[in-house]
Amino acid sequence: MADRFSFRLLATDGKARRGEISMPRGVVRTPAFMPVGTGGTVKAMYMDQVRALGSDIILGNTYHLMLRPGAERVGRLGGLHEFARWPHPILTDSGGFQVMSLAQLRKLGENGVTFRSHIDGAPYEMSPERSIEIQGLLDSDIQMQLDECVALPAKESEVERAMELSLRWAERCKKAFGDQPGKAMFGIVQGGDIAKLRIRSAQSLTAMELKGYAVGGLAVGEPQAVMLEMLEATCPELPVDKPRYLMGVGTPDDILKSVARGIDMFDCVMPTRAGRHGLAYTRRGKVNLRNARHAEDPRPLDKESDCPAARDYSRAYLHHLVKSGEALGAMLLTWNNLAYYQRLMQDIRDAIEQGDLAQRSALIAEGWERGDLPAR
Repeated sequence: MADRFSFRLLATDGKARRGEISMPRGVVRTPAFMPVGTGGTVKAMYMDQVRALGSDIILGNTYHLMLRPGAERVGRLGGLHEFARWPHPILTDSGGFQVMSLAQLRKLGENGVTFRSHIDGAPYEMSPERSIEIQGLLDSDIQMQLDECVALPAKESEVERAMELSLRWAERCKKAFGDQPGKAMFGIVQGGDIAKLRIRSAQSLTAMELKGYAVGGLAVGEPQAVMLEMLEATCPELPVDKPRYLMGVGTPDDILKSVARGIDMFDCVMPTRAGRHGLAYTRRGKVNLRNARHAEDPRPLDKESDCPAARDYSRAYLHHLVKSGEALGAMLLTWNNLAYYQRLMQDIRDAIEQGDLAQRSALIAEGWERGDLPAR
């Protein structure tokens, strides 16, 4: 394994990039999808399963872990890798998005944000320095700068104010992070749905010479076309030799279209959350197992899948588990969904290497459109 953090491109297909991020704890094949382990667990999954499905890296959430069980406690217990039994790379977000969206009675200022926990109302302070300190206690391999994520739509003046504040916080995070061999701190491009602000943010962050760059503040309710427009404006401003991470994205279609615009890394709660609510992702589109039409359907979700959850259990049984509220239903559907997402990422990587991403993407989308209703 590498003794330092590095990124190299292996192939390109148009703007799409196939690469590798190397770190002491392992190699991340890109484009990569990171399962979300909010509170030190990928919900309804064993970590061994997550790894076996092809996950090179998972995401941990700074906000949730600082509230419970507490970053200092995780640090005393050996860091998040030891605590959660995941010896491979971990990326932690800064906590900023959750502070803005979940915390109670928050007050934002130049120094950071003060807020009350959504769990018990206890007061907390989060500054750029404290965010990096917490991520250090968690011992994550990739750490994110603290930023302010503005809900869209918003006035241009408000978007610009938050973007400029995020840039100043990025400088402070970089200083707090210092030089940590084998680890990286990523900056986060902000600017809402205003291309000129996105470009300015990307250029300013690039000048800081960070090890990687994220695009934040998208997939927060705006149309997909707006998200893609912002990526088309932003990605050309980011260094070719650094990884690019689109935060909180997304659907399989979002991922395909974002890869085609130059994105390397993704995370989203969608496959795990959907699994807990009876929704399965398959090559033939989404399958809602709550629907009564599955009650006597003997077919598996995908007889050609190499995932037992997709291949070995009937839709009728999965429907029964979901309608009965059985924990096994959430476990099997989450397993299926993460297997589908990781298979999609492998197909994308293969397609970029073979130079046929556009054709492969069209076939994948055709499968979703075709659907998978039983033959009459």
